[in-house]
Amino acid sequence: MIDLILKQTFIITTFVLGMMIVIEYINIQTRGLWSKKLQKSPITQIFMGSLMGIIPGCLGSYTMVSLYIHRVVMFPALVATLIATSGDEAFLMFSTIPVTAIKLTAILFFVAIATGLLVHLSVKNKFIGLKEKVSLPLHQNEACNKYHPRLILENLRNISFTRALLIASVLAILISMATGIIDGSHHLNTLMAGSENIALIDQAHDHAHDHDHGGEADWIRFTLLLLLSAILYIVVTAKEHFLQDHLWQHIIKKHFLKIFLWTFGLILAIHFANQYINLQDWISSNLYLVLLIALLIGIIPESGPHYIFVLLFAQGSLPLSILLASSIVQDGHGSLPLLAETPKGFIWAKIINIGVGTIAGVLGIVFGF
Repeated sequence: MIDLILKQTFIITTFVLGMMIVIEYINIQTRGLWSKKLQKSPITQIFMGSLMGIIPGCLGSYTMVSLYIHRVVMFPALVATLIATSGDEAFLMFSTIPVTAIKLTAILFFVAIATGLLVHLSVKNKFIGLKEKVSLPLHQNEACNKYHPRLILENLRNISFTRALLIASVLAILISMATGIIDGSHHLNTLMAGSENIALIDQAHDHAHDHDHGGEADWIRFTLLLLLSAILYIVVTAKEHFLQDHLWQHIIKKHFLKIFLWTFGLILAIHFANQYINLQDWISSNLYLVLLIALLIGIIPESGPHYIFVLLFAQGSLPLSILLASSIVQDGHGSLPLLAETPKGFIWAKIINIGVGTIAGVLGIVFGF
């Protein structure tokens, strides 16, 4: 059982970190577009803030918080960004519930725009908590922007330990998938079938290795292969600056252990909880209490605690309304710089997000979605 949960955790962590790497790569490649000064129109700021918010991870929210602290964008745009963002949980959602993640992202985008416009019309102070401009510069290093396939030979001739380790790790995962040591479709489908059914499904899988798991299995297998191939390309072509500072220091060293431990702990907790209570029945009977818990946990400016709602929804134990409310309120790490620079701005943004999340959650429960 622990072996199965470890493999599930490893696959999910690979998905999440892989998508982080790709997003970081795209960010660096297109930095000239993303770092331009936003137009002065408040409506444009709200729209751009909502767009930046739906980018998986904390990139968009970090950028908009920085621009807010510099008074480039106003408070309504900041609120829209924090409503739209789901932090690192977005990577987990796109890994485990991709169709729902797309729908949820669209809902968050429109809710963020509507809320931003409402705040713009009702709040007079457009820079809540700000007294003066502060120094919180965006990344200015252009040395890692330029990539070309010709760099492959140069990088391999002068290969660093970090690059060699990453190449070996990606190839090892690909070989593990090819040989069946890691069966991504089986392990994630088992996860989404519910913890209480893990042993039963695992036993069935042992007697039917060639069993077709359907469209979800095909999507998982295809996405893993595509993602790993993209990562391999990035690792062999990236300049050393990107490899060391962005990929290794910022993503892998900072996020890998945390994501792995949170995911493992939550899957294990759900499994053991199902040994004593039926989580799906308990949640169905206590929807408003679960909604309150989701709203309170959403205040935490940290990625990890919110994973539980994604995993419960993936197993069919949680309604979409509560996952939506959780996604509206929580911001991942995105609001940490805001809390550090202006606690007042952080508190007011959270109050608004909690209000919107409560309305969305209660309406969802009342109308049964």
